[in-house]
Amino acid sequence: MFSLTGRRALVTGASRGLGSAMAIALAEAGSGVVCASSQPGGADATVAAVRALGKDAWGVHAELSDRDAVRAMADEAIRLAGQIDILVNNAGTIRRHPALEYSAEAWDEVMRTNLDATFFLAQRLGREMVARGAGKIINVGSLLSFSGGLNTAAYTASKHAVAGLTKVLANEWGPRGVQVNGIAPGYFVTDNTQPLRDDSARFSEIRSRIPAGRWGEPDDLKGAVVFLASSASDYVNGHMLVVDGGWMGR
Repeated sequence: MFSLTGRRALVTGASRGLGSAMAIALAEAGSGVVCASSQPGGADATVAAVRALGKDAWGVHAELSDRDAVRAMADEAIRLAGQIDILVNNAGTIRRHPALEYSAEAWDEVMRTNLDATFFLAQRLGREMVARGAGKIINVGSLLSFSGGLNTAAYTASKHAVAGLTKVLANEWGPRGVQVNGIAPGYFVTDNTQPLRDDSARFSEIRSRIPAGRWGEPDDLKGAVVFLASSASDYVNGHMLVVDGGWMGR
């Protein structure tokens, strides 16, 4: 039920952190993986890790704030892998500024990377999934898909939008055999959270509220992504799966 043998996945933001862990998890479950990063060769280490598991792997790249580059990357992924059965829209960026000081340039960069790229990749690859009558799309949101945060206006807006987009695509494509779901990670040890972890008081405050008693590590997402990519989740659609050590329950 959880096997991905014979499948092909595209994972964005696969160079490190959560994306790399999810790409490796899909390979461990049997899938070949196209590993996407923002720079040429950026995901080489993840590609090597997937190949070490005996699975096919390919590297592609695109600046996700560039819509034409995103579409070209999707075409390249299909050319390399033959078809994409699983799309994991993981890549994202964050710019932390007070709302009164948030520049248009920072806003556009975050929204184009986090939201626009998610939509246009889902549209391009979803078109083929719908035609085949099967496919899995997994959009990575955040706890800020549900709450506001501070100094994260564009990021919060983009992640709320990702949750909404996940639902509308599920509504439209679910009847045609494609499941579209999301993962909302809690506080994880990643580059994006480095400023929070550098603040010892804030780090301890956050950890004290997490029932698991610790921040998440990238490997903590492995089970969630395999579940949503596999036949085990065939009757799950339009859902944002929170993986947060219990934070939302406090």
